[in-house]
Amino acid sequence: MLSTAAWRKSSYSDGGANNCVEVADGFPGLVPVRDSKIPTAPALVITAPAWSAFVAFVAGR
Repeated sequence: MLSTAAWRKSSYSDGGANNCVEVADGFPGLVPVRDSKIPTAPALVITAPAWSAFVAFVAGR
């Protein structure tokens, strides 16, 4: 399922190649997430509502 995913880094990334969380778009209701340091490791697949809650929590800090 994720072998053809187009991964992207946060626009808030400092541009470093190895210090980001990456997400993939195009999976309705789901947000695949991976560590950019280990792109071949298994990704986490999080529900869209859970991801939204996480982002809102982090943004509020």
